[in-house]
Amino acid sequence: MKTELEIARECKLERIEKIAEKIGLPSEDLENYGKYIAKVPLKLIDADKVAKSNLILVTAISPTKAGIGKTTVSIGLSMAMNRLGKKSVLALREPSLGPCFGMKGGATGGGYSQVLPMDRINLHFTGDFHAITSAHNMIAALLDNYIYQHREEGFALKEVLWKRVLDVNDRNLRCITTGIGPKTNGIIAESGFDITPASEIMAILCLAKDEEDLRLRIENILLGVTLDNKPFKVKDLGVGGAITVLLRDALSPNLVQTIEGTAAFIHGGPFANIAHGCNSILATKMAMTFGDYVVTEAGFGADLGAEKFLDIKCRKAGIQPKLTIIVATIMGLKMHGGMQVGDPNNGNIDNIIAGLENLDKHISNMRNMGQSVVVTLNRFSNDKEEEIELVSQHCQECGVGFAMNEAYMKGGEGCLELAQLAIDTISNNPSGDIKFTYSETDSIKDKITSVAKNVYGASNVVFKKSAVKALERIDEWGLGNYPVCIAKTQYSLSDDAKRHGVPKDFTFTIRDLVINTGAEMIVAVAGDIMRMPGLPKHPQAERIDIENGLLVGLE
Repeated sequence: MKTELEIARECKLERIEKIAEKIGLPSEDLENYGKYIAKVPLKLIDADKVAKSNLILVTAISPTKAGIGKTTVSIGLSMAMNRLGKKSVLALREPSLGPCFGMKGGATGGGYSQVLPMDRINLHFTGDFHAITSAHNMIAALLDNYIYQHREEGFALKEVLWKRVLDVNDRNLRCITTGIGPKTNGIIAESGFDITPASEIMAILCLAKDEEDLRLRIENILLGVTLDNKPFKVKDLGVGGAITVLLRDALSPNLVQTIEGTAAFIHGGPFANIAHGCNSILATKMAMTFGDYVVTEAGFGADLGAEKFLDIKCRKAGIQPKLTIIVATIMGLKMHGGMQVGDPNNGNIDNIIAGLENLDKHISNMRNMGQSVVVTLNRFSNDKEEEIELVSQHCQECGVGFAMNEAYMKGGEGCLELAQLAIDTISNNPSGDIKFTYSETDSIKDKITSVAKNVYGASNVVFKKSAVKALERIDEWGLGNYPVCIAKTQYSLSDDAKRHGVPKDFTFTIRDLVINTGAEMIVAVAGDIMRMPGLPKHPQAERIDIENGLLVGLE
């Protein structure tokens, strides 16, 4: 089969004004970034239209390194709905350069189910990630300068909580020392880097409802703790306006198109294993303003992205999906059922039967949160008919709608069965009100425990010393009403990446808590998860190049 880049290059793109006109978006309101990309002003969001739109959440079983293809399915589904005569629009996240040049590669779908222009979207796009990186690091520089300039006046922070970010996988930057050298280089301090998708500013951009809210959240960012145990925030630096200026353009959603000309809003890019894993509220509401059926996805498995989508994003935005679709693959089920990586026989039926337990757990979790659920099997060329029938029969026995899809090979045509199932389910049995995993009035400890036990299946939750200290500070500062965002491995329901399937009788360990007073959430760091990924032995960067004037390897 042709590569994604070859397929993308053969597609004749429509000018972005034409894409806008298809969905009733006035082309004169676009801020063009070339011929095929534009930013859309926030003034076009219509709350009444948002309330009438049908939002569809695409999530998945616990992913494996073989991949699940959630974004590819989301794109194919939206294209298929348009083929069926419905007005469907996409709302997706922006890719990070870290995975693009690391192990995962690009994040614009695949095969004949892509958003375009894929090379620009996967690289610098409209500069949103660069704006977030610059804003985050500008705060770090201004904070260091404030401490340096006011040190002789007796000012100091006993804890500096604000680190730096970079949109690169770089393990060497996880822990660093700054200010080394002459005194004019600043004050010597320990610091470090997270990857840009883990920045609190990324979360703020994705949760802000308008420019005013963006500024308020930026000013409320916690930077450190004073000598008398008080929070020190961006507003104490007096630079909230300057940081808002850096982010002003980035706040507007980006409009692009799929390979079949479906409109797609792509905006924001938090990872779901270390952040809340959803595109911006503004992009979702923009899509719901112009689409009768809006397809969006939340990162990694339903235990991560979907839980956070419902408990954080929907709670904050006042929206809710009419349907949740869980994506599975035969290979993913086999790996959760005990198949070893590199098995020359590609596992067997018994592996699938055992792996279905992981699918069932995610179905149960979503149903417990009030969701109507259907399952789609993302078909690969080596899948056998008896294997597909086994999964279909299992879903039928569980009372769950099932549809196979071939979005990768056939684009929208390969998702027609899934699209019709989704339309019928929304018509006959839409999701009810969200049943949140915890109440806003629960303590932070109880919220974390509720997610760990009721969603992940933990039998016990342990809080390390650093986390206990943070819990005390949260109580002292009155921040217990915030939702929780658990940072953990995506490969397991537990905090141990090697425990596939549905782990039993395990202890879930919270290593630390990060207080995000701007994003208004508490990030609980579990197990050995890192907020700055490393690179594999042979990163994707070894395959990215320009040949005969054409980009290669960015897939």
